[in-house]
Amino acid sequence: MADRIADLTSGVVPARAASPDNGARVLIYSHDTFGLGHLRRSRAIANAIVERWPDASVVIISGSPVIGNFEFGSGVDYIRIPGVTKLPDGDYRSLNLNMSLDAAVGLRQAIILRAAEVFEPDLLIVDKEPTGFRGEVMPALEYLKSRSCRLVLGIRDVMDEPSLLVPEWERKGAREALARYYDEVWVYGLKEVYEPLAALELSAEVKSRITYTGYLRREMPQAPTTTGRYPKVTKRPFILVTTGGGGDGDELMDWVISAYEADATLEMPALLLFGPFINRDRRRAFLDRIARHPKLDALTFDNKIEFLMQKADSIVAMGGYNTFCEILSFDKRALIVPRTRPRLEQHIRAVQTERLGLVRMLSDMDEARTPERMAAALRSLASQPRPSDVVIPGLMDGIDRIKERIAAILDSSRHGIAATRQAAE
Repeated sequence: MADRIADLTSGVVPARAASPDNGARVLIYSHDTFGLGHLRRSRAIANAIVERWPDASVVIISGSPVIGNFEFGSGVDYIRIPGVTKLPDGDYRSLNLNMSLDAAVGLRQAIILRAAEVFEPDLLIVDKEPTGFRGEVMPALEYLKSRSCRLVLGIRDVMDEPSLLVPEWERKGAREALARYYDEVWVYGLKEVYEPLAALELSAEVKSRITYTGYLRREMPQAPTTTGRYPKVTKRPFILVTTGGGGDGDELMDWVISAYEADATLEMPALLLFGPFINRDRRRAFLDRIARHPKLDALTFDNKIEFLMQKADSIVAMGGYNTFCEILSFDKRALIVPRTRPRLEQHIRAVQTERLGLVRMLSDMDEARTPERMAAALRSLASQPRPSDVVIPGLMDGIDRIKERIAAILDSSRHGIAATRQAAE
């Protein structure tokens, strides 16, 4: 694996047929311009693949600056492309390099294409963005399509409200790319919960490529890395408050802290997990307030949050896709406080899953963020039903369905891929 990745700097494209290993190769593209969602979803899928096929090799291409903080299964590696970051006005800039955004995207695009040429995957899974960030994955799609690689678009259960999703996809040429390049579309959710592409004018043929997999069940990591440093509040029942990457979770953290400051009768303590992308000044201010309250404590980041999820009595979260999967996987009572700007993705998911009885939602769209409202919602968590009290067939079958589809893809395409590669030699 290391040799193949090192070949990115060489001028020779190795012939796949000459390789001594015959295991399947899967390339996963995860643009990761903001937060942890795409990376954590890609990691879960990659680890599931090598668990099912131990001789497989999976490479994740990601722009996440924290990808190195996570552990991957044997057979999984990653290529870190130069990062970009979202600005407060919704635009982007290069994260670390002193170059224009266009230049950074050009560099990312070249690395992605070279990785596809050298690695020669049997399957490419593109996360969420059919054309990649600013079209950067398009040359790789064109190349891999010519090499008989099977191309899959994987999307979460909710993308955005239709009035925003449709013009966004039109602007990016995403609908055309979907029809032209992708053999399958995997929706990591259930049709009964939400149909993320329903508003798009897709042909019947393209619609036939869509598979609803169910949500992606999460398993416990092999061993915790921070158990010895967990705060004392984790020694007894506690509420875990998490905002994922933390870059946009300030309002939720403030609301929870305010509830404890205003209501001394709240009995169950809370542990606030900030995430790696929280603003440093905001984190410092929150820590000062938390230090003054006996029922609050905090951690900055835990790359094995599954252990905290399992230990917690209940969860308070913004309701991003990965956190929702963990809430279901560990059967935790959950209060979802969704973000409503700049996308309604979390709000839509919260509304639909509260309708099914899986979670409870607390929103500021109709009422103010008062400490009293949050305190009442925190107090009611203890008597809330668990997700397992609701029976929804196929709800957590996502990983199993993905394995089934990969097995079918590899079986049906193996001979075609081999013939194409041999003819090119």
